[in-house]
Amino acid sequence: MDIKSVQKRLREFAQEREWEQFHSPKNLAIALAVEAAELLEPFQWLKEEESRQLAENPTDYALVKEEIADVMIYLLRLADQLDIDLESAVEEKIRKNAEKYPVALAKGNAVKYNRRES
Repeated sequence: MDIKSVQKRLREFAQEREWEQFHSPKNLAIALAVEAAELLEPFQWLKEEESRQLAENPTDYALVKEEIADVMIYLLRLADQLDIDLESAVEEKIRKNAEKYPVALAKGNAVKYNRRES
């Protein structure tokens, strides 16, 4: 996926509909949070293993696919409005996470290494 190209398409989509007036960073952040919450609904009462096998339920799988796309769209729009280069931001965050969660302290453990009892 060419992020810049998708952002351009989304920007043009919004401009054609005169939606730029509604796409403030605040509104886009709120929309992103709403879509992320909607992504939770199909998983709400599933057991762990059921959530891993979601593709076996075409209706819920299609819903999750759409919600993930909605989350991505709003994330791309927000980054575009704030002029954030997502590729470099993600690369930087991965680097920071590697420092913050060294393999020796974090491997196989869901509890943040600095919150574990010694």
